[in-house]
Amino acid sequence: MDMDLIPAPVRAVGGGDPTGDDGAGNGAPGGLPLDSATTITAAPGTENTERWLRSTLGAAFGLPLAPGGEDAARTIRLGLDPVLEPEGYRLASTPDGVEITGGSPAGVFWGAQTLRQLLGPEAFRRAPVNPGTRRVIPFARIEDSPRFPWRGMMLDVARHFLPKDDVLRYLDLLAAHKLNVFHFHLTDDQGWRIEIKRHPRLTEVGSWRSRTKHGHRASELWDETPHGGHYTQDDIREIVAYAAERHIRVVPEIDIPGHSQAAIAAYPELGNTDVIDTTTLSVWDTWGINANVLAPTDNTLRFFEGVLEEILELFPAATSPFIHIGGDECRKEQWKDSAVAQSRIEELGLANEDELQSWIIRHFDTWLTARGRRLIGWDEILEGGLPAGAAVSSWRGYGGGVTAAEAGHDVVMCPEQHVYLDHRQDGGPDEPMPIGFIRTLEDVYRFEPVPPGLSEEAARHILGTQANVWTEVMQNRARVDYQVFPRLAAFAEVAWSPLPASADRDFAAFERRMTAHYARLDALGVDYRPPSGPLPRQQRPGVLGRPLEGPPPNV
Repeated sequence: MDMDLIPAPVRAVGGGDPTGDDGAGNGAPGGLPLDSATTITAAPGTENTERWLRSTLGAAFGLPLAPGGEDAARTIRLGLDPVLEPEGYRLASTPDGVEITGGSPAGVFWGAQTLRQLLGPEAFRRAPVNPGTRRVIPFARIEDSPRFPWRGMMLDVARHFLPKDDVLRYLDLLAAHKLNVFHFHLTDDQGWRIEIKRHPRLTEVGSWRSRTKHGHRASELWDETPHGGHYTQDDIREIVAYAAERHIRVVPEIDIPGHSQAAIAAYPELGNTDVIDTTTLSVWDTWGINANVLAPTDNTLRFFEGVLEEILELFPAATSPFIHIGGDECRKEQWKDSAVAQSRIEELGLANEDELQSWIIRHFDTWLTARGRRLIGWDEILEGGLPAGAAVSSWRGYGGGVTAAEAGHDVVMCPEQHVYLDHRQDGGPDEPMPIGFIRTLEDVYRFEPVPPGLSEEAARHILGTQANVWTEVMQNRARVDYQVFPRLAAFAEVAWSPLPASADRDFAAFERRMTAHYARLDALGVDYRPPSGPLPRQQRPGVLGRPLEGPPPNV
């Protein structure tokens, strides 16, 4: 039996039926029994994986998985070997026991994710469903390590708020797919989602909007229910600690200088007050690119330095070495009309408004660098010049990432044409609120993060890749699940596994492995899009989307 692992490991031999069934009900010899006598023996540095295995597999199978001694038989032995790559691991399941050895604690944890998959879909449940079934760990030998060190997903909780427990659940889903970066989009025109104690109105005012556009911004439909919510600082600490236990880095995003109407609604002095009456602004209730941007004043800089001081305390450097400051889609009309902005351009000797935005980005790059962090922003931060240490999220296509990497900047490839999971999965009439180009499971599986023609030196600056989940048309967890899965499974394999060139990838084999993976997603309660199309309850008839026809441009 194929092990049906996703993402596919570098090398694997073995496999078998995790029920230990030889077809006659006698129990096959191809696996190590998993029962009340099974223990876990954890070397120093692997304790978090020990805790995770006991809480996860122990709950799924109703087993104690007690600590084992050095000479324990039938134990799951966790260890470290610095010769392995940092996130690499070896897994060996033999009649003597199971050994998971990692190049670091993270590698051990990824090996434990593989062990869980070897045990079948019941390992993904929270309580036993067949407590009398004989269970074995299939004999196998696996050697594995990731292609990229940055394997991420961005979740937008500003457009539609997701409660804390839903965020924790997504961290578990990322971990199950060996994804190790959670980009947390916390602020936008439509909502400010993180408590900042020195500026309480950011959440008192900025986290709520009176109503919400339903569907694409051209839709005539409105949801008149007030929408909002935010995470307290203790919520954030819990989320960050939960991620760290799963070896997931968190990249908080505070979007400046555009996408800032929620902040301006809370503190009108942050806006271009010599152009519009910012006291009339409220948290935005529709979608698109907003003209209301931050004023380039010293007061604005001090305000967001204060915000970032609290952000740095909540997101420690060990878990969050990168801080995302947005920098995308900043419209410049108000700056062109603002005497204050034009005076600043003249005072600084800048050529235009693009360079004014670059000056703001450079200011916060210097500020973050002095505090031991790195700035990352969307690829618009290239316009007007980019500070030497800044990294780029290349979203408008490959082009920004290529330019940045050739100039020596680190890059995360996340081109909207390929890995924006808000884009529709099919061209059928039942696809709910269809946005953007069709990006099927196969399209995502054939995505290649490193574009051809990149120099060897520039290719070393591609840190990795991430899939982005913008939630304008995802009102709740079920809608997020539908858009994200099953495509995130394909993306995870692209980010982890050493796949051949895009056209040469064996999608048929991946689809066969997905049969087993759908059962895992079912056990986890993921409301994914079925291969046959949306279920009736997943459809949204009559709600306008914005489908784009034809293949996406390769830019």
